[in-house]
Amino acid sequence: MSAPILALEGVSVAYGKVEAVRDVSLSMQQGSIVTVIGANGAGKTTLLNALMGILPAGGSVRFDGTALDGDAIEERVAMGMALVPERRELFGSMTVEDNLLLGGFRTTAVERAQSLVQVFARFPRLQERRLQLAGTLSGGERQMLAMGRALMGRPRLLMLDEPSLGLAPLIVRDIFEIIVGLRKTGVSILLVEQNARAALQVADHAYVMELGEITARGPAAELATDPRIVESYLGLGGTAG
Repeated sequence: MSAPILALEGVSVAYGKVEAVRDVSLSMQQGSIVTVIGANGAGKTTLLNALMGILPAGGSVRFDGTALDGDAIEERVAMGMALVPERRELFGSMTVEDNLLLGGFRTTAVERAQSLVQVFARFPRLQERRLQLAGTLSGGERQMLAMGRALMGRPRLLMLDEPSLGLAPLIVRDIFEIIVGLRKTGVSILLVEQNARAALQVADHAYVMELGEITARGPAAELATDPRIVESYLGLGGTAG
């Protein structure tokens, strides 16, 4: 087996004296989908922000074998990491196309043009709305735009923070179909989700996070049938509250 694209050992993140993430170890292979599920407040978003360099963290983080100790966000982006945050953080007063082009600011003009064609092929709705202001989009379209903007940078690892949050069930299904399609292109995906049922259906491997710690791990298909996981996370429509 090849070296993991992402490997965490003993990662901890604190806000002042409060440890939000404690001693987390996790690894994922190139081209896989790994999900971290857990209730709101479990530390999932904090973990992603630490991986992206937004928050300082203790422990070891390696991306494709390279230690990320102290690397700034810009350096991690240049290495091939991308984060789609929970709030999507689009520029509402700019058009869909301009938001996308911003995502490819590190690439050449030719690469940006190629990436734009690929993003529009994957998200036809964005092409239909390419001249529309981002602030006028629906929730599902905004999520697609946030994912498309991240893909413009040609990432090797795409980290998604609650991509289904606030979306109607049919749109959630579309988003998860897109995630599965992205894996087929070779992009590795780290998926943080409260919608455990949907996440476990698409992931290869899964981790359960509770109060800042990993409490269960294994193949996603196995966790989906674990009685404790079923009782805690897969009841009431499959969302963890």
